[in-house]
Amino acid sequence: MQILDVCKKDSGKVFQRKVAAGSDGVLLTIVHSALGSSPLNSRNIRFLHTAFDSSGDRLVAGDYLGNVHVFDFHANRFSLVQRTGSPCSALAFNLHRRNEFLVATADYSLKCFDCDSKELVAMMKGHESIIHAISVHSSGRFAITTSTDTAQLWDLDSFQRKRKLNVKENVGIVKVFFLPMSSTIVTCFKDDSIFAWDSETLECRYQLHSPNPGEKAVSFKAFATTRDGRLLVGGGRSRFLHIWSLENQTLLRVVELPRKVTCVHFMEFLPDSFDSGSNQILAVLSQDGILQFINIVTFSQLFQIGRLDDRISSAAISPNGRYTAVVTENGHINVYSSQALSQELNKPPAPLVKVLKSNRTCESSTSTQELSTKSLKSGSTGSRTRGHPSGHGVMSDYADGLGTDRLVAILRGYGEYPAKYRIFIWRIILRLPENHTAYAALLEKGTHPAYEMLHEKYPIKSQKLLRVLQRVLSALAHWSPIFGETSYLPLLAFPFVKLFQNNQLVCFEIVATILTSWCRHWFEYFPNPPINLLSLVENVLGYHDKELLQHFVKHGVTSQIYAWPLLETFFSEVLTCEEWLKLSDNIFSNHPSFVVMVTVSYCIVGRAALLRCSEFDDFKYFFHHRNAMSVNQVITEAYHLEDSTPDEIHPCNVLETFVPLTKGQYPIFNKFPKFIVDFQVQERERIRREEEEFLKQKTAALELRVAAERRHQEDTGWYRQQKLLQEAEEARRDLIAKEEQKLADQRARVAAMNREMKMKELHLLDATRRKFISFTQQQKQAELARLDDEIRRRVAQRDDETRAAIEEIEIKNMELQLQKRMFEQELYQGHIDLTERQKAELEAQKRQMEIERERTIKERDTERFKELQTRTAQLQKLSQVDHLNDDADYKLEMENIRRLDEIEEEKNHAIISRLEEENKELETGIRLLMKEAETRKAESAKSKYELLAADYSGKIGSPSKHLQASNANRNGNEDTGNEDGDTFISLRRHRSSFDEKEKQMMANVRRLREKLAHENRNKKPVPPYQLE
Repeated sequence: MQILDVCKKDSGKVFQRKVAAGSDGVLLTIVHSALGSSPLNSRNIRFLHTAFDSSGDRLVAGDYLGNVHVFDFHANRFSLVQRTGSPCSALAFNLHRRNEFLVATADYSLKCFDCDSKELVAMMKGHESIIHAISVHSSGRFAITTSTDTAQLWDLDSFQRKRKLNVKENVGIVKVFFLPMSSTIVTCFKDDSIFAWDSETLECRYQLHSPNPGEKAVSFKAFATTRDGRLLVGGGRSRFLHIWSLENQTLLRVVELPRKVTCVHFMEFLPDSFDSGSNQILAVLSQDGILQFINIVTFSQLFQIGRLDDRISSAAISPNGRYTAVVTENGHINVYSSQALSQELNKPPAPLVKVLKSNRTCESSTSTQELSTKSLKSGSTGSRTRGHPSGHGVMSDYADGLGTDRLVAILRGYGEYPAKYRIFIWRIILRLPENHTAYAALLEKGTHPAYEMLHEKYPIKSQKLLRVLQRVLSALAHWSPIFGETSYLPLLAFPFVKLFQNNQLVCFEIVATILTSWCRHWFEYFPNPPINLLSLVENVLGYHDKELLQHFVKHGVTSQIYAWPLLETFFSEVLTCEEWLKLSDNIFSNHPSFVVMVTVSYCIVGRAALLRCSEFDDFKYFFHHRNAMSVNQVITEAYHLEDSTPDEIHPCNVLETFVPLTKGQYPIFNKFPKFIVDFQVQERERIRREEEEFLKQKTAALELRVAAERRHQEDTGWYRQQKLLQEAEEARRDLIAKEEQKLADQRARVAAMNREMKMKELHLLDATRRKFISFTQQQKQAELARLDDEIRRRVAQRDDETRAAIEEIEIKNMELQLQKRMFEQELYQGHIDLTERQKAELEAQKRQMEIERERTIKERDTERFKELQTRTAQLQKLSQVDHLNDDADYKLEMENIRRLDEIEEEKNHAIISRLEEENKELETGIRLLMKEAETRKAESAKSKYELLAADYSGKIGSPSKHLQASNANRNGNEDTGNEDGDTFISLRRHRSSFDEKEKQMMANVRRLREKLAHENRNKKPVPPYQLE
């Protein structure tokens, strides 16, 4: 055992001396120590995970500091590839690019490194927890990473995530991995449910059910599959291993481990050089840290590695089965040699060929068997051959010492030979000579003409399989010419070619052995089917099942329909691969006549379906397609027919016994009508020569025709060229004319475009101007609207002032009436001083009114003048834009204003006229009262005062009463006459004063009118041309 310390080393040798395994099988121990300042401070850096590449000669290892080392056992070198800085959680080294590997680190990332350039190739992120497993597809182009909450499928060409499997929080993922040599993904969850999915479509293919759903859960943790993908083994928190068959998705068996095992952490099959992928030895790592190697066929423990004081935490087995790398709890890596652990693992199986010792017993038995063989060959019918192809009842030993009793026992016990050793047994039973030189000579002759176009008649998808089939058939045709004329030979040889496509020599010799021993009499009636053999089938069928034979005869079904399709394809058309192999085991191990019994047995086993057939096509379909019948039943029935068939019709009396191929050179095969074959060969040769002559003549004629056509084409081409030149010249002239016309048209279009552009510019300018004018008009209209609002406001204000003036006049009129009444009262009372005082007060009021009116008029005039100035300035600004429109608008507006003023003036005149009429009426009343006062008698002061008081009260109560009282007083005054002259004189004086007041009031009214008219005239705007 050697120890390798990678402390502070980037590269170096793996083995320092010749490799030799120790007594415990350890080849190498790898450690990684970290030296401190003193030996006491030194520590060990623990390795966590390991993985082998696809060749099994390189090992990648990662430690908890993130250092990744690659150990090449074949080149005897190791190197430090990368320092990731984060502990390693999983590794994978079997990618399709051999120098790349995957590393999962504790930062939830997946990284790809190149072990040659030591560079990071890609980094893949997407997990939210630590990746604890990496599974790589067998092609190396896809990988599945698994964490507790999700599994993700990665494309290793683009390093992109293709799929993601999310699960519920209460259902965690245990493991997700690819099946070997398949595109199937297997998933296991914490509830022990196991599903198989298609990696392309992600459709569920099947589910593997738990063995005991009612009992305690197994809690699977580890799985292992064989290299051929047929078996799946699962283990978990129990000591039971469950083995499923992935072909039929059923649980095969449950293996119980020793009681000391309570939990399984890791499982992997140990590859074997002789098992063809059907591994049998399983490595199981349990909770005690011991790695046990168990044979799942014999259910025995072969050996184990590991110690209780240094337990194993993880393990990896190389694909070639040479090395087993384990990581112990102290962080060391121990590399074991599988051959050193058990010398029996990689040995071939126990030999079936045994050499008998030379003693008397053996010699006597051999001589007895030889005598028995000779008697059988001489035609003795007392005993028939039932077992071996040699024709003996008890199989004789081969020249090399093989004991066939064991093979017969195996075949009779299991119904077939072990799949692992079937090819080996066939080679021994058929005694293949393996004539490499003779077969090479046949191959050197090349492809036989009869099979040059094989791909057209049999379009096989696999080109390799097609080439092998073509080589084998060509070798057979070169060996014997009959095989180049046999149409069904490809059908007969195809299953053997498919089975032995990697060993063409064995394939050729097996097919040749079948043709010489089992098909020896098939070519006697060539090119017709073997009537002699078919008659044997019909005789045996008529003896054992007359009803079925009569049914065939009734519907016109001959042996060429129900027997020949089975024989010419050697039953491969109606059986599956496994069934055909099992049937071939029994055919090869019996007399050649056994194939006749199998044919009859197939018909008898399927008699229920055949008896129901009445259409000819149904019979043909039955014997050309697979049917629902058991091959074991067919074989059993064939043995029964062989034993129960009488000697008179038994095929073994007609057919010869098995004759193997000779060594060195293959035997001559001429059991066929040679003249027919020669005739067909000659005819084919004649046809070939005629075809060659015809092809030569055809080639010469074609050459002459080609030469004539070439000359004709040259002449035609010259004339065509001249014509083309003329046409080209004319075309160029036309083209020039067209170009000139196009140029003129373009110029015209350009001029039109320029004109159109100018027009567009003008339109744009006009549109801009109109838009500006419209905007200006909108502004003017807004301004006019504002002025209209101002004018309406001023008019309304003037109307209010006019109404106020009218109301003031009415109030004054009412005051005059009141003063008149007071005057009348004072007049009747006879107080002259009161009248004077009233007059003074009236004058004072008038003066005060005049003063207020003048002040109001001045203020209005000042405001109107300011407004007139403002309006004039605005009008001057507006007139500068478009004086014509303004003149028209202003004229229309002034006309409207003038008409409104006239209407207002007429309205005011009407109001003033009405007031004048009312004043006249009032004056008339006053005159009447004065006349009544003059006519009254001044009887006494008291009566006058009473009369005046009654008159005043009557006037307040009703105008009609006032008039009546006035009339009454007037009448009374007329009756009294001029009794008092002084009173009359005072009344006249008062009357004169009233006249003066009236005139003064009328003058005031006229002045008021003049002022109103003057104000109206001032309100009219001055035209623009007058202002300028």
